[in-house]
Amino acid sequence: MCLAIPHVITEILDDGAAVAVAGRVRAEIRTDLIDSPTPGDTVLVHAGFAIEKLAPEESAELMNLWEEIRRLSGGEA
Repeated sequence: MCLAIPHVITEILDDGAAVAVAGRVRAEIRTDLIDSPTPGDTVLVHAGFAIEKLAPEESAELMNLWEEIRRLSGGEA
């Protein structure tokens, strides 16, 4: 089983890379597997690769669920 974590892209870098955040975690990710990434996009990240770009309505729902997981776990998820 694998786990993909939702991240929000904050910056597009050169050569298929981007900076994205998940909670307080900032990471450099690869965007080779998705079409037209832009800052503000919510993407699912697995093993450092954005594997899916979410529609805005999916993004809002998923981010709310992820925040609930963080809250229930007592902090940083």
